[in-house]
Amino acid sequence: MNQNLNQLQKQLKIKFQDEKHLSQALVHRSYLNEKQKEKSESNERYEFLGDAVLELWTSETIFRLFPQFPEGKLTNLRSLVVCTQNLAEVAKKINLGDYIVMSKGEEANGGHSNSSLLADTFESVLGAVYLDQGFTAIDKFLQNFILPGLKKISKQKIYKDPKSIFQELAQAKVNITPEYKTISETGPDHQKIFKVGAYLKDKLIATGTGPSKQNAAEAASVKATKILEYKV
Repeated sequence: MNQNLNQLQKQLKIKFQDEKHLSQALVHRSYLNEKQKEKSESNERYEFLGDAVLELWTSETIFRLFPQFPEGKLTNLRSLVVCTQNLAEVAKKINLGDYIVMSKGEEANGGHSNSSLLADTFESVLGAVYLDQGFTAIDKFLQNFILPGLKKISKQKIYKDPKSIFQELAQAKVNITPEYKTISETGPDHQKIFKVGAYLKDKLIATGTGPSKQNAAEAASVKATKILEYKV
């Protein structure tokens, strides 16, 4: 394991102060099902943290790089940068799949090349980097691995908004066009917060909040896209 971690750190271009962070970030939950006697945890908590760190870094970076972009375009660009497909491609370039610890069943089903699993593990590694060395290390790390692709995506003339991305995915996977329904409105008239649900037929897939119904629907569609990407 130590030898593998050393090789991975070379590919990540970062030396961990505490390798336990990196080791933990590589443990897929399926592994725990086979090793129930081991007192261990999956990387899901690290993934939770890494997801938040990635969104903050991406938001700050595109805010600085593209001062001419309106809010909608910034949101669309961020969605494309943090989406599963893009993160999985980055993970493949650093051979991250080779280091994921998973069950034999998951491995037999192609887990080492599964896009959702790769993207999730990339986020968990980000969580590990943040815990180990803070946001300065995150900035350097993501400038190496995310920034080049971000700049390439930004040059596209046409951006797909989050709702369009979810609609295309939903139609491709389950042949259903999403619907959005307002669940609640809170706050005074001048400062309302809307909660909107993204539905496939009568099934609620995800909810989002925002200062307008449109913002809330877009937030819901981003979450719904991540959820639907897991489904075969």
